[in-house]
Amino acid sequence: MAVTDFPYQAFEEPDQGPSTASQVSLRDRLVPPMPGSVWWGWIGPIVVAVFGAVLRFTRLGTPHSVVFDETYYAKDAWAIAKYGVERQFVDGADKLMLSGDTDIFKTCQAVEQCANYVVHPPLGKWLIGLGELIFGLDPFGWRFATALIGSLSILILARVARRMTRSTLLGCLAGFLLSLDGLHFVLSRTALLDIFVMFWVLTGFACLVVDRDRMRERLAVWYESREDGEEFGPRLGLRPWRLAAGLCLGAALASKWTAVFFIIGFLLLTIFWDFGARRAVGLRRPYAGSFVRDVPLAAGWMAVVPGLVYILSFTGWFVSDKGYGRDWAEATSGGNPFYFVYKSLVSWFTYQSQVLGFHKGLDATHPYQSQPWQWPLLLRPVAFFYESPTNCGASSCSWAVLGTGTPVIWFGAVAALIAMIAWYVSTRDWRAGAVLLAYAAGWLPWFYFAIFNHRTMFLFYALPMVPFMVLAIVLACGLMIGRGDARPARRVVGTVFAGGFVLLALVNFWWLYPILSAQIVPYDVWHARMLFPSWI
Repeated sequence: MAVTDFPYQAFEEPDQGPSTASQVSLRDRLVPPMPGSVWWGWIGPIVVAVFGAVLRFTRLGTPHSVVFDETYYAKDAWAIAKYGVERQFVDGADKLMLSGDTDIFKTCQAVEQCANYVVHPPLGKWLIGLGELIFGLDPFGWRFATALIGSLSILILARVARRMTRSTLLGCLAGFLLSLDGLHFVLSRTALLDIFVMFWVLTGFACLVVDRDRMRERLAVWYESREDGEEFGPRLGLRPWRLAAGLCLGAALASKWTAVFFIIGFLLLTIFWDFGARRAVGLRRPYAGSFVRDVPLAAGWMAVVPGLVYILSFTGWFVSDKGYGRDWAEATSGGNPFYFVYKSLVSWFTYQSQVLGFHKGLDATHPYQSQPWQWPLLLRPVAFFYESPTNCGASSCSWAVLGTGTPVIWFGAVAALIAMIAWYVSTRDWRAGAVLLAYAAGWLPWFYFAIFNHRTMFLFYALPMVPFMVLAIVLACGLMIGRGDARPARRVVGTVFAGGFVLLALVNFWWLYPILSAQIVPYDVWHARMLFPSWI
């Protein structure tokens, strides 16, 4: 299916069921066919992902420095890779790492004296530590995992956009725009945890979109052989793609707690999709049928499974005597495995409550903090790195990594999201609703913390929203281009607008590239790229 066939009209749920529709038309309405070439459906997104990977891996070890919060995560990751838990490190550990010394941890007489109190779950640090084990404790090593995950997220977004639009071209457009976003680019080249949250949230969403198609296919098959009088409809099996979504969202939660808002939002989203599908096949009691047939398993896959993944991510803490708050001696004093498990869980829950208290009370000021209502307009980005070297051929030089998004993409996303609101209100199209819900899950909860807790926050907390901003732009481009039966003049104008936007995004990223990738440039070049005074 070509890009000019967008949007396909398979998402309008009939008011009276499909009693007069043919079986073939119902199947096509429930699950429209994918684009013609399976090979191009993979080759195109892979090419775009490789392009993004080249951008991210080129000069990955530059700057040869500990950038922003890498001072925590690079060392914690190395501790987890060696001991399974975070450990306290010696003074001057950053300089030791940069000089090639891997012996950065304190030596303590008692085990508990070296335990390090940390406030984020361990999975992201496990992945960073894996890169350090393979490539060494240096900037390339601790950034390898984030660059790899960032590159893979481009492929995932391209594939899920293709599935949502039934257009390989629009899918590739989504991946291309994500590869050009400055914030995604910077966090793919910095050893922080937010890129992992973004990746697992996006992957969980992609699994749910696949599950939606699979579920509707089963309903179409059932409809062909249904029996009169059926009220609740069929059971739809174990739904392995929804289980996969739960595993991915659990991995997001095991990277940062903020993923919990996406878990809640996506659970509601997949249940509402079930409601709509059962209504679309004309069941007399679609909502009751979904509550009986779908909701219990959905709660298991999308609520219980993420919780179990979160607990399992602390395996290193459970099997070690070196973790913070572990109380190993007390847990092993009972002499039986049941006592060990009980006392270990008590210690673990105590630790989690302490972490919750830390996050609720985190209100210290920071020169680069920002409020969530500032994020969409990029009003206060984070200077991850800045130095003033003397080797650029000018009287004054700048060497910087600025954690900001590509303005053309972010400002375009604001307009696209407004368009998604109008589209959803007028048509109830599921794609607009899904994008809006995902964006809201990544953005609106921060308003509560800003207003009532006065919590310290940064622009890069918005990274999990970025794929859904790109999806909104791509869906808006599809609407501009129109269906294949639209007037040729309209399709030409829509294509020109969409292509012009992509070209502007590319030029904007190229213009910002020196201050995103730590290139040494004259001070005037750096200053010219400060879009607002608040960027300095």
